Amino acid sequence: MSPSANSPAAPAPRFAIVGVPGNRRVALFQDAVRAAGLPPARVVPWLDVLRGKAVFRPGETVRTDSPGEDTEVERLLRAVDDPTRVEGTALWYARFTAAVRTVARTAARCGATLLDGPGDVAVLFDKRLCHAALDGSGVPVPASPTSGAAAPVVRDWTDVRDRMTALGMPRVFVKLAHGSSASGVLAVETAGPGRIRATTSVERDPAGRLFNSLRVRRCTTEREIAAIVDALAPDGLHVERWLPKATQRGRAADLRVVVVAGRATHAVVRTSHSPMTNLHLGGERGSLDDVRAAVETAGGNWAKALAMCERAAACFPDTLCVGVDLLPTAGWRRFAVGEVNAFGDLLPRLTGLPGSGAEGMDTYAAQVAAVLNRARNHRAIATA
Repeated sequence: MSPSANSPAAPAPRFAIVGVPGNRRVALFQDAVRAAGLPPARVVPWLDVLRGKAVFRPGETVRTDSPGEDTEVERLLRAVDDPTRVEGTALWYARFTAAVRTVARTAARCGATLLDGPGDVAVLFDKRLCHAALDGSGVPVPASPTSGAAAPVVRDWTDVRDRMTALGMPRVFVKLAHGSSASGVLAVETAGPGRIRATTSVERDPAGRLFNSLRVRRCTTEREIAAIVDALAPDGLHVERWLPKATQRGRAADLRVVVVAGRATHAVVRTSHSPMTNLHLGGERGSLDDVRAAVETAGGNWAKALAMCERAAACFPDTLCVGVDLLPTAGWRRFAVGEVNAFGDLLPRLTGLPGSGAEGMDTYAAQVAAVLNRARNHRAIATA
């Protein structure tokens, strides 16, 4: 990703970042911009976008980052007074994707360039559409009865149980179609008539309202599971087979692989005693060296696993960077892709994979380098 000595000079990109001022994501990207010797990125607050006040400048390269961790932005997107509430994701999706389209139109009118295509974003934030896009491109994914726009809508817990029975799926993940960070996720497993339980971070108060918790817990009665699923269903649900994951030191393991400009640049192992490996829910980083060794010992191919992530990212050609959730099945021989995340690059202090071209860089520095490389290539083509 470093320029050739004979490459023609190219004007340095001028970044604008749509984000939450002061947020750690914005700060980490600013660090990467400054380290590249570029002027600081101009921050366009999400509040300005949502209030119709966003302005972009000709020639800017516009990065769209997460609108999370801002109470007022959350209120405008989801119409909730408590950001820990689970409900409201369908409204969030409608308003967020509309805001992303507004960013695209506003940027296009003034000659700015986007790093995140609004069409890609709309699919990435609907698990049903994302799953169908991956499956249609030959990327292995867990089997799902809700994949694609034409799939029957899951209306309630009865629908979930019926699909589990009809498709022979005794263990499934039930997810909010537009959720993130394991919000509203239930890992449901049955073991014969009357025996059912779910693992989730959802808490339900006496009024029936749902809240996200940092504590993963077990629901052991069908009545409680049904109440949660029935409350979530109006926002849209995605159901998929719960694949048995490989383990590392007795803990379930999966990987977040960051793909930048089509290349797998970073990977982190996430391990947990629960089905949800998210680090904020008690998951811990595992050993990538041990994963590579386990894959090769099992007769698998680590390079092919990374290539699978790159194929998943290729389903979203208008997006510079995605985070791919790579699921190793028991035994470490095979992999599937669980999800692809538009804002999946928040992995502080993690440096690039050997041979990736991003050695020594964090995820944000790798993206800045990719934009610089792209600008050099465009310049070289224009002057050839």
